[in-house]
Amino acid sequence: MKRLILASVFVIIYTTGFSQTVQWYTIEEALELNKKEPRKILVDVYTNWCGWCKVMEKNTYNNKIIAEYINKTFYNVKLNAEQKEDIKLGEKTYKFVPQGRRGYHELAAAFLDGKMSYPSVVFFDEKIRRLQAIQGYIKAKRFDDIVKFIGEDYFKTSTWDEFLANYESRITE
Repeated sequence: MKRLILASVFVIIYTTGFSQTVQWYTIEEALELNKKEPRKILVDVYTNWCGWCKVMEKNTYNNKIIAEYINKTFYNVKLNAEQKEDIKLGEKTYKFVPQGRRGYHELAAAFLDGKMSYPSVVFFDEKIRRLQAIQGYIKAKRFDDIVKFIGEDYFKTSTWDEFLANYESRITE
């Protein structure tokens, strides 16, 4: 009986879309999904050694309100800026470029205009046009402001300051 209840709870959580974790995709998966159901794309550019990247994962992306909203509004992509694997998008193949002790991935450099800073978040619209790249750690409340501004297309009709004057986040920090 206990297993049946737990299984039922899992099914309810799964089918209602309730989630406390972000659904991450590769860039290739996000682009394929976008062909079938267009959405904006959020790319989290990180490195394995980046301490602030880990803090952002823990405090921002693991926030229930953030996770729920970005899972339904964006295709969320994790991109390791130092990954060694090639990424082929269309006719172009992006590669790892060794440099010093580490190096960088060409796709991360393209998304960030060569300004390699971690963490960085890059937003694309449904037609894969880059909207904004934001560098540095972002607390959950501020991130909520940003994803609503972009996700709900407020940026098309108002300034950032106008939006902030009228939007009240559900996150209280």
